Amino acid sequence: MDLNLRNAVIANVTGNNQDQLEHTIVDAIQSGEEKMLPGLGVLFEVLWQHASDSEKNEMLKTLEGGLKPAQ
Repeated sequence: MDLNLRNAVIANVTGNNQDQLEHTIVDAIQSGEEKMLPGLGVLFEVLWQHASDSEKNEMLKTLEGGLKPAQ
């Protein structure tokens, strides 16, 4: 059986409104389950592909800030 995780995740959230998408993201993060990470990765991929250059730059700044070691 050929399981395409990317397509499955996209099919699962296609047509969702902003509240539903937020719930999906928050639920995945709060659950702390590693099995949710690929789905979040697919959502980030979609976000990245549809972002402008300035939005991508802002995301990178946010990631950089969130990944700085605590002092």
